[in-house]
Amino acid sequence: MNAEQNELITRVGPDTPCGALLRSYWQPAALVDEFNPALDARTGKRPVKALRLLGQDLVLFRDEQGNYGLLDRDCAHRGADLSFGRAEGDGLRCPFHGWKFDVSGRCMETPAEPAGSKLCDRVKQRSYPLQEKSGVLFAWMGPEGSTPPPLPGFDCFTAPDTHTFAFKGLWNANWLQAFEVGIDPAHPSFLHRFLQDEELEDIGQNAAGKQFRSASAGAIDGEQWPMTRIMREFAQPEISFETKPWGMQLTALRPINDKLTHVRVTNGIFPATFVIPLSETMTITQMHVPVDDTHTYWYSFFTSFAGPLDRERMRAQRQQFISLPDYIPNAGRHNNWGFNADEQRTQTYLGMGEEDINVHDQWAVESMGAIQDRTREHLGSSDKVIMANRRALIKAIATVQEEGIAPGIADASQAELMRGPDTVDGIAPAGEWSAWWQAQARAKQENAPWVKNSVRNEPVESSTAALIGSTRKVTR
Repeated sequence: MNAEQNELITRVGPDTPCGALLRSYWQPAALVDEFNPALDARTGKRPVKALRLLGQDLVLFRDEQGNYGLLDRDCAHRGADLSFGRAEGDGLRCPFHGWKFDVSGRCMETPAEPAGSKLCDRVKQRSYPLQEKSGVLFAWMGPEGSTPPPLPGFDCFTAPDTHTFAFKGLWNANWLQAFEVGIDPAHPSFLHRFLQDEELEDIGQNAAGKQFRSASAGAIDGEQWPMTRIMREFAQPEISFETKPWGMQLTALRPINDKLTHVRVTNGIFPATFVIPLSETMTITQMHVPVDDTHTYWYSFFTSFAGPLDRERMRAQRQQFISLPDYIPNAGRHNNWGFNADEQRTQTYLGMGEEDINVHDQWAVESMGAIQDRTREHLGSSDKVIMANRRALIKAIATVQEEGIAPGIADASQAELMRGPDTVDGIAPAGEWSAWWQAQARAKQENAPWVKNSVRNEPVESSTAALIGSTRKVTR
């Protein structure tokens, strides 16, 4: 890859080609939890947050009716910072000259103007449509007045609140390298390798970073193997991918013997989301949203196909490693990501802890530099997914530049195809692994209590006119 291409696919500001592409998709802007006074006492008195998204400075606030508003941060009057605005229940008032805006950006008052002034009628603060799904506020940052596509009917969005949990964290690096680490099928055998195994446990909802301490579905000679052993002993996966409406379905096969193979099916949802199995009854859907060119928030949605989740417990476990209210990891370049040379010799391949494997990915992402220099890399056959995704990204950027429709979940005409997407992690009959994994995925779906009584089989709402009307305000 040359330097010009690397610039093209990494820069995300308002006037960049890649930024234009990413603005064709709904982007996670904040957790609803960020307005929970029990987690951030400041929001109990003043539900206003400064945030930065896709290189733009914005202000997010909630009014007394529970509606959220996302506005440009620079006041339409003379550009003062609205994140310092006065929260007055029905709107946000700029302290500079008292101009007041509601959640839609409508100018409500210009108190320094003469009586009878109609200036308010001619002024509007740029606002961005919002909608709430699975504990996350999503923002539409496409061209003003444009109609967004519906959010896809993926499991993480159709499961009830009782069966989903969302969390996030900040990485000090570009969005693309964060996503590329996640869709790489080969890296778990090394980056997440444990040098010894422990007794198997049902990690379920109690997992913080222990997904590779659990067992895969299926058994070898009647014995369940932990993922740690499979990843360690079979480190040369046969990687393939299949184009899907949302992006790519990825398959990594690790042949165990003549009769059995380990199969791991995951998904890359274009442009920046992956879906992976956490256990036989839980998936992780992780989205990567650029703060700017050199910072990225990941948002993880945990979806249970079995019992309800203990969200308080899951949050508390993750707060061991990520500090609220800004969701900043405790580990980072400042403390060498917690590296321990003794541990690297005796416990883990990386030497950065066993409890929170998220820091393993953080190290891989951040250690490349703020923006990875892809002109210096040497890709191999195990990087076929990375290369395919980059080709798709460059093609999609060109499509949007030519005023075409961005691919995947940005294309409203494809909404009814956006289901699942299914994943599996298990030991299958070698010659029948394809049918086996599909049967496993189908059984998981059919046995989920919320799927049986859900609207899963109903058409996804594709009326964009109805959607845009519902996203200006969100009631909590």
